[in-house]
Amino acid sequence: MPITEILLLEPIENLGSEGDIVKVRPGYARNFLFPRNKALPLNQANKKRLDALKVARAARESEEIWGAQEIASKLNDISVAVAVKTGSGGKLFGSVTAQQLLGKLEEKGFNLDKKHLVKFTPIKELGQTEVVCQLHKDVSAQFKVEVVSENPIEEVAK
Repeated sequence: MPITEILLLEPIENLGSEGDIVKVRPGYARNFLFPRNKALPLNQANKKRLDALKVARAARESEEIWGAQEIASKLNDISVAVAVKTGSGGKLFGSVTAQQLLGKLEEKGFNLDKKHLVKFTPIKELGQTEVVCQLHKDVSAQFKVEVVSENPIEEVAK
């Protein structure tokens, strides 16, 4: 099968970052990457652009890490309370989902995506839980989630 080497001009998920030399199928390069100015064919003239692309990549990555660390330092200090409906004995109806947590974080000024909550499983019981948030591949943060009942809990008679 024919393979073409190309030079990426911008980061492409599951392929590489700017300044990377990758091998792709010719049709993908010709029909998708080249028309959208996301890559260039690899030749001597384009190899000279490689150094400039690597400098831009290093600057972008350092700024991303700095921004993620700043958000992580703020996230580590917060606690989120989520009120849920409960039945007798404190049993939850449903669970606390990632979307609910993201909504509560947005109220506090954090705009995160669901992809940042990598190992999140829905919370199905009352109490306090720690949630890990992966902001960058090198930066993660933890915040506390307090799940409380909307209505008073009545003890089940035995």
